[in-house]
Amino acid sequence: MTLIQLKYVITVAGERSLNDAAKKLYISQPSLSSSIHSLEKEIGFDIFVRSKNGITLTTAGSEFIGYAKSVMEQYEILDEKYISHVNRKKRFSVSMQHYTFAVNAFVELVKQYGMDEYEFEVHETKTYEIIDNVKNHKSEIGILYLNDYNRNVMTKIFSEAGLHFISLFECGIYVYMWKGHPLAKQTEISLDELEEYPCLGFAQGEHNSFYFAEEVMSTYQYKRFIRANDRATMLNLMVGLNGFTLCSGIICEDLNGSDYCAVKLKSDEKMTIGYISRKDAVLSPIGEKYLQEIAKYREENCHGKEN
Repeated sequence: MTLIQLKYVITVAGERSLNDAAKKLYISQPSLSSSIHSLEKEIGFDIFVRSKNGITLTTAGSEFIGYAKSVMEQYEILDEKYISHVNRKKRFSVSMQHYTFAVNAFVELVKQYGMDEYEFEVHETKTYEIIDNVKNHKSEIGILYLNDYNRNVMTKIFSEAGLHFISLFECGIYVYMWKGHPLAKQTEISLDELEEYPCLGFAQGEHNSFYFAEEVMSTYQYKRFIRANDRATMLNLMVGLNGFTLCSGIICEDLNGSDYCAVKLKSDEKMTIGYISRKDAVLSPIGEKYLQEIAKYREENCHGKEN
């Protein structure tokens, strides 16, 4: 296995076409095909599925490409620092469920480190994509939650992906709504009282399993339920339809504004906010700093604010 072969398969994966990849690499298609076949023979499995419609990655190939990209990135850093002497920006990327406290911690991190030496990426996305991003080196850290319902299944998924989950803090369940909601001024709200109002949840796409749901109590049979793709839409639905969602209890008014509130749900259920990272990787100093920024919300959570 050579760096050239890794460069070839990464390019083919990006172009989804041997012909287009060969043009981009300035080599002949037969030479490219021969190099890839040689690599696949060496590693013992097919990286690509070839058909009349083009090229797609196999499951094993997708995982291989993730590691190949990581190797190439590290090589480029070594080359630029010790051979080409180019000052290359360091990179930090995090993926997360739709938590404004996680976004706010990211904002604080960028303010502290600045953007002269670092390139930053933040992916507020679906649960499956968080796992996939960390698994395939697209993000160093993934922020999500576990509870009694999803813990065993999700832990197994993490393990199979070469990841582990580290707890940051535990919190109760809160009803998040706009301040004009008829129930907003109560100190506690029961599920029965919420029955006539639509529960809002984040769509998980093709991986729409209860285990991947961002909202706790995902198996509860809500009378009215609406899925949304992004936080801005969900906030609009809260105002327009008196909708609500269930979440952790941490409010970040700097990002969501002061028109929303969190009221304790009458339930003993708990959720554990934590992060996933690769088992074979040591967190970078900036990754550690990001987690320290999130940990600052632990005390606020204990006092019952919400995301």
